[in-house]
Amino acid sequence: MNSPSNLRYAWYVVAVLMLAYISSFIDRQVLTLLVKPLKRDFGVTDTQVGLLIGFSFAIFYTFLGIPIGRMADRKSRKQIIVYGIAIWSLMTALCGITGTYNQLFLARIGVGIGEAALSPAAYSLITDLFPRHKLGTALGVYNVGVYLGSGLSILLVALILKLISVEGTWTLPFFGEIFPWQSVFFIVGVPGLLIVALIALTIREPERKNLQKTAITFQQINVYYSANRKAILCLFFGIAFMAFGSYATTSWTPTLLVRHYGLSESQAGLLLGGIVTVFATGGVIFGGRYGDRLTKQGYPDAKMRVGFIGMSGGVIIALLILLLFTLTSAPLKVFVVLLALSSFVTSIPYGAATAAVQEMIPAPMRATFSALFLFVVNLLGLGGGPLMVGFLNDKLFHDPNQVHLSFAITLVFAFGLSCLLLFSGLKAFIQSTENARLEMEE
Repeated sequence: MNSPSNLRYAWYVVAVLMLAYISSFIDRQVLTLLVKPLKRDFGVTDTQVGLLIGFSFAIFYTFLGIPIGRMADRKSRKQIIVYGIAIWSLMTALCGITGTYNQLFLARIGVGIGEAALSPAAYSLITDLFPRHKLGTALGVYNVGVYLGSGLSILLVALILKLISVEGTWTLPFFGEIFPWQSVFFIVGVPGLLIVALIALTIREPERKNLQKTAITFQQINVYYSANRKAILCLFFGIAFMAFGSYATTSWTPTLLVRHYGLSESQAGLLLGGIVTVFATGGVIFGGRYGDRLTKQGYPDAKMRVGFIGMSGGVIIALLILLLFTLTSAPLKVFVVLLALSSFVTSIPYGAATAAVQEMIPAPMRATFSALFLFVVNLLGLGGGPLMVGFLNDKLFHDPNQVHLSFAITLVFAFGLSCLLLFSGLKAFIQSTENARLEMEE
């Protein structure tokens, strides 16, 4: 039974972990407004930019998440989170002193290694603090960090670019010359160390629910996966293609606004940052609460159903954006309205999806499957979304000024597949939640 004091502490933990998640997304998304000076000073293509924004980060972030998830099922989740934040904060700051594209690529890999530690451990920790009927809301609040961090990173970089010259070089003691835009990495990286101190001093490791005395083996994990394959694959890949389109949006919309509509980098950042901060954040909170509401009303597929509803709206809006760019003069005001609506509806699934993973997986396997979930979502979403837009620019249209068409095609492709997969998994999800319940009763 969760007493009021215990729930207050649980919400405090969620707030601190959300702050860490915000920090992580600021650090990973900071490059999205630096495309122009990055291309100018490092001499790279749009495809290389897509690799740097997404793939360089995603490659180790995704692959390390699985062993870290296994570790979080057995070791201190608090310690895993503390070490992870320290690593990604220091590696983000290191990005500020790189002198070549390859060095920056390697530093971004380091950021991904650190950030791989947060969410598998955080999901498991939060699940042990809340009753089932509040879990969707709690994880929805935690996942606000995805969109609030993305929006704030864009806003922050936009404001910084208004204050610094983006041409020439600066000379730093001990480190030598850097480009002025690289100072952004110091500004966003160093504060993460304060969050490390906050977690280390104020959060305690919670008692695990349904803890087994013997460790879960890979064979047991594989047996459970095999029995629940359809629900797991439909949920994981459905959310991955949602993320595919969302990462493409946050990574390339600033460049689209600059190239297609003639806005400055700071104007584009302020516009997109405001939209993501308000509308995407609202969507993920709504998704978590709506999933809990449907659960209370007796819908056994509530968490999956919320995802399908959100992505149905996403497909419609993506088609309207494609029509806007192919059949009309594409006025900026109309695009902004569609972008805001898209940000809201396509963030709804994420508020419920992480709770869905916890519902359909037995407690001793949750951190491992959470890591597998993040592996699929980030390898496909973060690794593929930004890359597809850059690839279409370079290889299909052979023209960087056609970024608006590359962007629209990417959204239709990604959101369409997401909607189809989430719908296909509704019935299987009901069976899997029952299987998880029976597994924990044995």
